Amino acid sequence: MTPQQIKTQFARALTQIEKGQLAPAEGTLKALLLPTKGAAEIHFHLARIAEARGDTRAQIRELQRALEKKPAEKILLHAAIEAHSRLGNTDAVLGLHDRLIALEPQSYQPRGEKAVYLQHVGRFDEAEKILRALLKRVPRDGEIYRVLGSGRKMPKGDPLIETMLGLWKDDQLPDASRMHLGFALAKAMEEIGETGKVFGYLNKANALQRKLAPFDPEERDAEWRAFLDAQETDDYATLGSEQSPRAVFVTGMPRSGTTLVEQIIASHSEAHAGGEMGHALKQAVMHFGPAHKMAPLAKLSSTKLGRWAEAYTRLVRRDTGQTGGVVTDKSIQTHMVFGLIARGLPGARLIVVHRDPRDTALSIYKNHFKLGTHRYATDLADIADAIKMFRRSVAHWKARIPDRIHEVRYDDLVADPDPNARALVDAAGLEWEDACLNFHTSKQNVKTLSLMQVRQPIHAGRREAWRKYETELAPFIEAWGDEPWD
Repeated sequence: MTPQQIKTQFARALTQIEKGQLAPAEGTLKALLLPTKGAAEIHFHLARIAEARGDTRAQIRELQRALEKKPAEKILLHAAIEAHSRLGNTDAVLGLHDRLIALEPQSYQPRGEKAVYLQHVGRFDEAEKILRALLKRVPRDGEIYRVLGSGRKMPKGDPLIETMLGLWKDDQLPDASRMHLGFALAKAMEEIGETGKVFGYLNKANALQRKLAPFDPEERDAEWRAFLDAQETDDYATLGSEQSPRAVFVTGMPRSGTTLVEQIIASHSEAHAGGEMGHALKQAVMHFGPAHKMAPLAKLSSTKLGRWAEAYTRLVRRDTGQTGGVVTDKSIQTHMVFGLIARGLPGARLIVVHRDPRDTALSIYKNHFKLGTHRYATDLADIADAIKMFRRSVAHWKARIPDRIHEVRYDDLVADPDPNARALVDAAGLEWEDACLNFHTSKQNVKTLSLMQVRQPIHAGRREAWRKYETELAPFIEAWGDEPWD
């Protein structure tokens, strides 16, 4: 095969992949292995095909072959980190991070990414060591202070607090860095008992975040309403056959206790925590169109719904490595497509978590979310509106599929864990196991803002935190109006 023929065939394979023609693309690429002597590019795209099919183990095998040819190729290393992370291969992930660090010894980004991963797997001391070393190199990077603070509690007199306070006075500090630093200082002030100073930093940090990522409530509301309208039908009876693994969706407002609920269920021997995968909504958009152009659920055939369900399950298998049992899906926006799930995913369970709105609002406002996500979180009145919208969404679906939704109240769960956890596990379609109340001993990777909390036993001390900040929460309480509290 001539070089030009190889080039033509390779281009053909890429076109086939983009069109979703995975089997032909695989055949085309495998035919190029011999003439290219197993080129890294061929194995990389075979890995892409395996990923699209949901076969993470096959993806890893192909990436390893590619890395044998090009061990210093960053795109391959990053792809391998993502694949191994899905399967919880901690040693492999850390080894790959070290290879990236060796390639860029002067860059702080690969070290920071390794530290964040160490936090996710509960190795906070190792993460802190890396982050403190980074601060010596880039002492004006507010994000490092925030990430460091998310994995530890700062004691009174910690020199790091004085360093942050000094940096806060720097008028030349960029907005993004000041935003991160503000969240870090707010957390530190709370931990040392200086609660009167918390909101001064939070208000500034949230104002900067809103400047960097503006919020349009009308656009959000219109999208939500369009999704509901598209799913309006007289028949929500399930079509098709049950997928494996079986999905248990856990949804609620951010910081409402969804991670706790997920960890309780995932501590069962037949269950696995999937985290915030988001595939149900994303695949709905891909298969049936975005909110304002979504194909009506009433007109979707069992064949079309089956393709959506298969695509969703394939991605769950890819992300978790699970082919059976139960996988929890903690995607916040899942309530947008409850009707589609009820109709197209037999056996799926829907669990909704509620928490005292005042505690939810406080926790949302105190935490930094990835820029561009949860844009409402930077304003207390907007947070009140977002919680109300979520509750209207749940009420909408409770009126249509009441037997498919189980509601759990976080405050009841932490006050009286045993009966509420038992009801939760039953709602997930599982038999009770005592391990479900020992979730804090789990070694599972936790990709959430609740990094430290989910590694502690359930305790009622997490309730009514809002009382310390009742005055500062006045804009939220006023916006909430006369609706009753939980």
